[in-house]
Amino acid sequence: MNNSPTFHGVSIPRPLQHLTGSKPRILSVSQLRQHGITPSDTSERCRPGGPWQQVLPGVFLLHPGVPTSEERLHGALLYAGRRGGEAMITGAAALALYGFSAAPPLLALDRIDVLVPGTRRLRSVGWVHLVRAPVVPQPVQVTGVPVAPVARALADAVADLDDAGTVRRLLSEAVRGGHCDPAAVVRELTAARLLSRPHVVDAVDSLLAEGRAIAEDRLYELVRVFGLPEPLWNVDLRLPGGPQLGGVDAYWPDQAVAVELDTRAPRQGGDDQWTEYARKREHLERLGLTVVYITPRKLRDHAEQQAAVIRTALTASGDRDPAAYVVVLPR
Repeated sequence: MNNSPTFHGVSIPRPLQHLTGSKPRILSVSQLRQHGITPSDTSERCRPGGPWQQVLPGVFLLHPGVPTSEERLHGALLYAGRRGGEAMITGAAALALYGFSAAPPLLALDRIDVLVPGTRRLRSVGWVHLVRAPVVPQPVQVTGVPVAPVARALADAVADLDDAGTVRRLLSEAVRGGHCDPAAVVRELTAARLLSRPHVVDAVDSLLAEGRAIAEDRLYELVRVFGLPEPLWNVDLRLPGGPQLGGVDAYWPDQAVAVELDTRAPRQGGDDQWTEYARKREHLERLGLTVVYITPRKLRDHAEQQAAVIRTALTASGDRDPAAYVVVLPR
């Protein structure tokens, strides 16, 4: 005796009981086939008034209602990732998954951006908007969903935004929330050719200023937490009666050790900041000073290691030849 349920006189295979109870209840045609559901069975259940519906090409919702946010995410990935190839959520949907308060909630989005390799021969359809890239980054798993790294997701979201305030809030939250450093954001915005837009440039300028302020606060905290001697903060150095040598973020005059935060970020049109940094460092070291460069990321992720580097430089000062005398002025 066949106890399988029927629909329009068609016997439904036993695996269906398991599928309709799963979450999210959205599967591709190949997944259905793996569960013993043939294409003809699927078509039968997607008839008007039936228990299923086709929501995207090759993607089926196993209930008649509106797909949930989770089902829309998984459906977008099923569609974009079919026939092999990498696919990951990006743009505003990715920022929502990361928990950005400045991003709209998933329920408010009328489309979901999916990042795919440029060679994929698919088109945007329904709520799925494909974003193509010559090289896709390694995805981050967020609640079991492959998501583009924050900096890349930001760039894809900013590409569709004209409101300067929204762009500024998103970029600021990325840095304040510790999701990524300003340099990574600027790198992705540059690659996406978005720095030709005035409202994006203004937001980036604010971001870099804020990123430097955050890094300075972390440097102050590093000195206190790890018990380093108190330096002179934010000073300019110059030779007596001579030219200015440049500013540093912290300076220990007795040990002739300086710390400078490396907050350089790539900017459109070429940047000679690295040349300036190198020239200043070489000049100071020729005078016998030790210069320690620290990036905001290292301050954030490896504070103890950076404190050890500074402590070693301070300790080693006694083994070096005396440094040239320099005048220290407040910045």
